[in-house]
Amino acid sequence: QVHLVESGGGLVQAGGSLRLSCAASGSIFSINAMSWYRQAPGKQRELVAAITGSGSPNYADSVKGRFTISRDNAKNTVYLQMNNLKPEDTAVYYCNAAIRRTTWESPHDYWGQGTQVTVSS
Repeated sequence: QVHLVESGGGLVQAGGSLRLSCAASGSIFSINAMSWYRQAPGKQRELVAAITGSGSPNYADSVKGRFTISRDNAKNTVYLQMNNLKPEDTAVYYCNAAIRRTTWESPHDYWGQGTQVTVSS
């Protein structure tokens, strides 16, 4: 079994910062891409940022220049540093990882339980 556990969400004022963490644990052979998604009330889940296994990041236009994604492969952990937060960043943030449990399996997508981020104006 594989588990993704997120932490670091909370309530912050506009202009503030938060750092999200997501740690993968369990039967893991390797982790390919790791990503952060978010879902605001009444809206579809959207990709916020992704990082490849070699560390190349990609960002949604709405967060470029404010958010930074990084990973620590030794800890099977991905981070999302969020600066200059805006009320429109309010959402539940989900971690996603493409994980191979064994050498002969293809990567499968796993999701965390989500962490609430609320930005007040």
